[in-house]
Amino acid sequence: MDLNLSNLSDTIYEMGIQFGTKIVACAAVLVIGFWLVGSMMKVIKKGFDKRGIDESLNPFLLGIISSLLKVLIVISALGVLGIEMTSFIAILGAAGLAVGMALSGTLSNFAGGVMILIFHPFKVGDYIEAQGYSGSVKEIGVFNTIMNTPDNKTIVVPNGGLSSGSMVNYSTEPTRRVDWIVGIGYGDDYDKAKAVLDKFIAEDARILKDPTHFIALHTLAESSVNITVRAWVNAPDYWGVYFQMNEKIYKNFGIEGLNIPFPQIDVHVHNS
Repeated sequence: MDLNLSNLSDTIYEMGIQFGTKIVACAAVLVIGFWLVGSMMKVIKKGFDKRGIDESLNPFLLGIISSLLKVLIVISALGVLGIEMTSFIAILGAAGLAVGMALSGTLSNFAGGVMILIFHPFKVGDYIEAQGYSGSVKEIGVFNTIMNTPDNKTIVVPNGGLSSGSMVNYSTEPTRRVDWIVGIGYGDDYDKAKAVLDKFIAEDARILKDPTHFIALHTLAESSVNITVRAWVNAPDYWGVYFQMNEKIYKNFGIEGLNIPFPQIDVHVHNS
C-alpha cells in the first residue's frame, strides 16, 4: 500500500513538473512574443511615417498587423501547452473564407483604397479622369474616392476599380500643352494665317517661351485648310489660354482678311 502511494505521488510530481514547465514555457512565449510584436510595430510605424502613408490609414493598418501577430503568438503558446490547434485553425480558416466571399466587393474596395493611400497615384485637389468620370478629387477614403465635377456634381467611385483600372491625372505635371486646330478657307494666305497665329501667341504672357510653340499645316479637309497650333502653359492657365485664344481667333481673323470656313455645298442647276 505504501509502495502504491509512493508511486502515485511520484507520478503526480512528474506530471506537475511537466505541466509547470509547459506553463512557464507558454508564459515565456506570450511575454517574449508580445514584446517582439510591440518592437516590430514601432519599426513598422516608422516605416509608414517615412513612406508618408495617409494618417487615416496608418492606425487601421497597424491595428490589423498587430492583431494578426498576436493571434499567431497565442496559437503558438497554446501549442506549447500541448493543446491541439489543427481543428481550431481549420475552423478559423473556413470562417475567414466564408466572410471573405461574402464581402468580396467590399474587400476589393478596401484593398484598392490601401493601394491608393500607400502609392499616391493622385491626391486631394488633383483633377483626374477614371472609370468614365472626370473631376477634382475631394476626398480619398478607405473604400471610396469622392470627386467633384466642374459643374459641381459629386461622384463616389469605388476604390477597387479605381486602383486597378486606367487613370489620367491632369495635375501631376506643372505644365500642360494646349492644342488648337484652326481652319482657314481655301484661297486664304497660309503664311499670313501662320504669322497672325504666331502674333497671338506672342501677345499672351501666360504661354511659355520654353518649350517653344509649334504651328504647322495639319490637313487639307473638305471645306477648310486646317492648321495645328501647340503651345505650353502652366497647368492652372490651361483652360483660360485655350478659351481666350479661341475667342481671339474668332474676333480677329476677319479683320486680318482670313476666313473661318464652315461646311457648305455648291448646287449647280442645269436647264434641259
